[in-house]
Amino acid sequence: MSPELSAAQARRIALAAQGFNDARPTGAPTRRHFHRVLDRTGVIQIDSVNVVVRTHYLPTFSRLGAYPQAILEKEAWGKKPSLFEYWGHEASLMPLAMQPLMRWRMERARDGEVWSGLARFGRERADYIDNILAEIEKRGPVTGGDFTDGVKGKPGWWEWSDGKRALEWLFWAGLITTKTRRGFERVYDLTQRVLPAAVLDAPTPSEEEAQRALLMIAAKAMGVATEGDLRDYFRMPVAGTRARIAELVEAGALTPVRVKGWEQAAYLHPEAKLPRRVRAQALLSPFDNLIWRRERAERLFGVRIRLEIYTPAHKREHGYYVLPFLQGEAITARVDLKADRQAGVLRVQAAHLEAGADEDDVAPALAGELAAMAGWLGLGGVAVSGRGGLAGRLGEAVG
Repeated sequence: MSPELSAAQARRIALAAQGFNDARPTGAPTRRHFHRVLDRTGVIQIDSVNVVVRTHYLPTFSRLGAYPQAILEKEAWGKKPSLFEYWGHEASLMPLAMQPLMRWRMERARDGEVWSGLARFGRERADYIDNILAEIEKRGPVTGGDFTDGVKGKPGWWEWSDGKRALEWLFWAGLITTKTRRGFERVYDLTQRVLPAAVLDAPTPSEEEAQRALLMIAAKAMGVATEGDLRDYFRMPVAGTRARIAELVEAGALTPVRVKGWEQAAYLHPEAKLPRRVRAQALLSPFDNLIWRRERAERLFGVRIRLEIYTPAHKREHGYYVLPFLQGEAITARVDLKADRQAGVLRVQAAHLEAGADEDDVAPALAGELAAMAGWLGLGGVAVSGRGGLAGRLGEAVG
């Protein structure tokens, strides 16, 4: 490949790296297909919002279609899981083989390099945290509800019980981990009682070595990426990341390239593929790896994507839980979705067409993807409201 890429070439490389140039399975997706997705993405973000379905289920659907959700649940929280939970890109699921690459972050957390409120708690309540750890060692798997101190149902840090704070500190420090989940609630246990011996006994790489490995996983997952993109994928520290990238370039592991229209220099992974054309069709979680860094999404697709969940309703432009629609190599529409389980329908509360897209081309394709999602969620159909410029034509296509 040339050391200079067009914006369209960079977009196709990025789509292929994330698995959107792979054909969907002709039959029912299997565990093998799921791991192929994970090999492409490297990490799956977890989020509690359940308006449609919890976000960790969506990236695999976007790439494979209607796969059994039980596959993810077994791989993440079954008797012999292949994934573990930790802070990758926010709260995340990652392959077990990556656990040693996160030990430097766990060590930093134990040394107080964690967000300020939790770091202060770790310093001031060290004895209490030790007591909680001893209690888990004696009692076995626990939940946050086992240490409420009378504080229940409060999501904000300022409303957490000391027990919940202690569990979060121990999780960050890598001393406990998620054994399973009940609903969405974590069930914690000692890390050495959850992870396989082969993982626990794996050598701990140096911080520099681990960071280089994580940057290479990020580079493979994105194909072509700026320094900021690479750093954001696993939320790497600013200090040192530039040096790690320089070391990878010097070793020939990453190739510096220029992308036309990008202000920053970019880096190409050696396994990056440049397809002649990408024929993707997918509804994207707002937390999908392809678009979770909004600046990168804007560079790739020329659209400004913002999460509006925390925006007051009257100020929202596209809706509450908005999924962009990837069609071919472009984002052509956005839909505000809600799984109405009582009524048994997937509600499209708003549908917006992107500038330059043809509604007669977009609506039938989007209707088909919405119908597939409804079926995957166990819903009887799709219902479209009248909000948004695409809603009318989409409603006709849905029928």
